[in-house]
Amino acid sequence: MPELLLELFSEEIPARFQRRAADDLKKAVTNALVDAGLVYEGAKAFVTPRRLALTVTGLPARSPDTREEKKGPKVGAPQPAIDGFLRSAGLSSLDEAKVESDPKKGDFYVAHINKPGAEAVTLLSAILPKILTDFPWAKSMRWGSGSFSWVRPLRAITATFGSENEDPVVIPFASGVVESGQTTFGHRFLAPAAIKVRRFDDYVEALERAKVVLDIDRRKDIIRTDAEQLAFAQGLTVIADEGLLEEVAGLVEWPVVMMGSFDPAFLEVPEEAIIATIRANQKCFCLRDASGKLAPNFIITSNTVASDGGATIIAGNERVIRARLSDAMFFYNGDLSLPLEHGLPKLEETVFHAKLGTQFARIERLVKLAGEIAPQVGADPERAKRAAMLAKADLTTQMVGEFPELQGLMGRYYALAQGEPADIATAVEMHYKPLGPTDKVPTEPVSIAVALADKLDLLTGFWAIDEKPTGSRDPFALRRAALGVIRIISENNLRFPLKVDADLLAFFHDRLKVSLRDAGARHDLLDAVISADSNDILQVTQRAEALSALLSSADGQNLLAGYKRAANILAAEEKKDGKAYAGAVEQDALKLSEETALAFAVDAVHAAVSNHVAKDDYKGAMGELATLRAPVDAFFTAVLVNDADPAVRANRLNLLARLRDTMHLVADFGKVAG
Repeated sequence: MPELLLELFSEEIPARFQRRAADDLKKAVTNALVDAGLVYEGAKAFVTPRRLALTVTGLPARSPDTREEKKGPKVGAPQPAIDGFLRSAGLSSLDEAKVESDPKKGDFYVAHINKPGAEAVTLLSAILPKILTDFPWAKSMRWGSGSFSWVRPLRAITATFGSENEDPVVIPFASGVVESGQTTFGHRFLAPAAIKVRRFDDYVEALERAKVVLDIDRRKDIIRTDAEQLAFAQGLTVIADEGLLEEVAGLVEWPVVMMGSFDPAFLEVPEEAIIATIRANQKCFCLRDASGKLAPNFIITSNTVASDGGATIIAGNERVIRARLSDAMFFYNGDLSLPLEHGLPKLEETVFHAKLGTQFARIERLVKLAGEIAPQVGADPERAKRAAMLAKADLTTQMVGEFPELQGLMGRYYALAQGEPADIATAVEMHYKPLGPTDKVPTEPVSIAVALADKLDLLTGFWAIDEKPTGSRDPFALRRAALGVIRIISENNLRFPLKVDADLLAFFHDRLKVSLRDAGARHDLLDAVISADSNDILQVTQRAEALSALLSSADGQNLLAGYKRAANILAAEEKKDGKAYAGAVEQDALKLSEETALAFAVDAVHAAVSNHVAKDDYKGAMGELATLRAPVDAFFTAVLVNDADPAVRANRLNLLARLRDTMHLVADFGKVAG
């Protein structure tokens, strides 16, 4: 069957847009093909710095004929309804429609519309220009005098269609001043000549000969493998950086890897600053030696095969990196010459938020809050206050001004260099964390106190000024802050009740549900253990884990069934009687051995569960509940709850209420599915 080859050749596409653009092109074209009745077998998109390409295989030569039945209004309907039906069905009069009968609805009009298929090339010539016009680039531009826009000036369009055994045809269309054809171009410097394209296989081969690797993932593999082999030969290892690898693969069409070096004297600068400098300015990878220390070397990825073996390219990169590292060393030494806290007055000139004051005002709040939190997490209040005071001081340093991503980290380096205790210096770095689901969580008491203070101040502050996240909009990263609080508490096993207003507590509940669901917890179990006033994150987490373990057992499943039966009976009878049963069981009114056994079992379990809950032993509490399975099963097998004797009936309903209340000590089983 025929295949489609589409290539959009342009000036350099920014690396950060490339993979998304390839996905968008594939989705747009394949969706349009299906809508046009052209069902395909497979599709794959590719991207290089100068081209977006798509191949779609197994396309039919034309779309099939279709027959559509369109139901219209009833016979005798008002004329406007008749006219609307005729227009939508493409009929000139009711003579072209048929009348059908429905036993319930009577006679109504039906139009049978035959739509002939169309040649695939004709359909594609209409589909493709619209896709280009509507393409969802994050940023686009216009050039020359035309109105067509693209991410960068579009230079050529290849669009061919045909089967393997025939010469393909060019799909005729134009976007702006660029008309479709079957001509592309190779590497800008190594093979810039025009290339005539027929179909995908010879297209890929021709590009390889013209020094273009079409597949971005293959370019990544080439860069990774060549870099690792080059480093290994020198006894070094490449510092993995997937984000940089993706970016570099988007900068080259023919990757050539080489190694440069810099003066080891620059290693006096913190390695994170060196890596940030080399990464940001030259898009190069850094390396470590056999001992794990940063090596004075770096990996360059060039987009050309140099006639001198790369000597000029290496020298140029070394020259730029030497200058950048000189700047970094100047910044670092300049920052070290002043005590970290001397930068605090500058923060009075920096607005944190118009409604929340300056960064200095925020630091004052953090100092107070960290001192209050410290005793609850086992930290020394004075050390927590000191760490909170220094936490944002590195924002005024030259190094953080140049590389904002190093905030906190540089604060730790400067604090240690200036004699601050290790736990305070660590807290300065760690108070921002965790920044994401895989980021490290503070574990030292002082770090925990300051990190919680930072996030809780952020949340309570923005809640106070009614700047809450809405839908997908969260400009102040408040969801991340809430998840950070949850992770700090749960991963450090902290009993730290959240003292926040009800609306913010509900926000924490939503984030906790997201966190636990991501960890594999069932949504109904989370609803069962979270109530409106649940402010103990660790307690909720432990209850959810214990409830999940209980319900994974046969005893737990049968107990849940017994609970549901008891709850349903109670709900029906309480509604009928107009009152709630409080669980006060009269021993003298127990008539059968099975109800007596359940009553004693529930009393014993109620006491035991209460004891376990008081100790935060939810696993033990759930284990006690599991022992109720047998007496509950026996009760419902032998006992008729709605006895003819009103006193016996009331007592049995109270017994079921006692069972319900005992189980509610650990979770609301009524919210559990099943």
